[in-house]
Amino acid sequence: MSTGAEQTVTDIPDYVRSLGKRAREAGRELARSEPGRRNAALTAIADTIEAQRQRLREANAADLEAGRAAGLDEALLDRLEFTDGRITAMAEGLRHIATLADPVGAMREVNAMPSGIRVGRMRVPLGVVGIIYESRPNVTADAAGLCLKSGNAAILRGGSESIHSNRAIAGCIQRGLESAGLPEAAVQVIETTDRAAVGELITLSDYVDVLVPRGGKGLIERIMREATVPMIKHLDGVCHVYVDEHADLDKAQRVAYNAKTQRYGTCNTMETLLVHAAVAGELLPGLAERYREAGVALRGCERARALVPAMEAATEADWAAEYLAPVLAVRVVDDLDTAIGHIEGYGSHHTDAIVTEHWSHAQRFLREVDSASVMVNASTRFADGAEYGLGAEIGISTDKLHARGPVGLEGLTTEKYVVFGDGHIRE
Repeated sequence: MSTGAEQTVTDIPDYVRSLGKRAREAGRELARSEPGRRNAALTAIADTIEAQRQRLREANAADLEAGRAAGLDEALLDRLEFTDGRITAMAEGLRHIATLADPVGAMREVNAMPSGIRVGRMRVPLGVVGIIYESRPNVTADAAGLCLKSGNAAILRGGSESIHSNRAIAGCIQRGLESAGLPEAAVQVIETTDRAAVGELITLSDYVDVLVPRGGKGLIERIMREATVPMIKHLDGVCHVYVDEHADLDKAQRVAYNAKTQRYGTCNTMETLLVHAAVAGELLPGLAERYREAGVALRGCERARALVPAMEAATEADWAAEYLAPVLAVRVVDDLDTAIGHIEGYGSHHTDAIVTEHWSHAQRFLREVDSASVMVNASTRFADGAEYGLGAEIGISTDKLHARGPVGLEGLTTEKYVVFGDGHIRE
């Protein structure tokens, strides 16, 4: 079992390259392993996490102590902390992943061609996935579980603030892999907090097939600038709810309130509320009072402030802000076109919703809003892998290629063409 002490690394490029080489070899073995063996590893890791509960709490306590000494705010410390409930949830999450359908090897669209050959597509692992994340050490277990289930090797680089916790979890993962007869290099945690290791990992295109960055905007922006390895990522979540003139206002109030207040610090939380002028007078005063009682500060356009004078005036920056806090921008608009134009101009293509009873308006919104998740009469907070029936997710992508929206097991695989013949030759 890992001691939780940081490994001293003197040659960062050589160290990270060695991780990549071992991961590539382990990935080939994983890709040909039986699903039952991968599931056995997941279950064994879960059992080890629960058996090592006290060890994990001790390692986490060292991180929390260091975090307080470094002046981390309470929100970061909360994300960092391992409670008994969170440790149990980590183990249960791995057991749940083991029960999910295995995507690897599944074939579809096997069709006979005029030449006599049959052509189809087979789902296969991506290979080696590099995951870079901050604060939450439970990501170590979640990411390892999803990569193992989908037949991918993983190189994990958590934040320096969670180094002891991550290495303790890594020890549990190594035991689980060993007990299932899978290579320990199938999941490797970078054991140095030196930021140079991130720079090496994101350019290790010989060995890493895809990156999944999870963290703050600064981390994502750095990786976008410097990486030579393809990414599955989203930069920010500027999510909208538009209340149409044909909305059921009881539904609108429930959806708009939940989309903002259910949790403030998540990427699928609503940051801007758009309301049609025809219903703003009836909806906004009562909804604003509910927000006030919840402690949400409102920043509105002139028309919104005329209806709710206590609102602060919104600035241009507010329309593009991802607050991740109890702050909400509010704009009154004249029609659906203006709402869609606002979302296109200020949104982040993450998640946007319309509240309406008008079928044609709903269909236009679904077609024309260019976001990874587009919703009708539902809270943006549903943009989540578990809520979409994926079982679990490794992140959310706002990119258009490879994966879009919550990325589950299928998003960690790709497809290749397979051809079946019987001695066929091309004439």
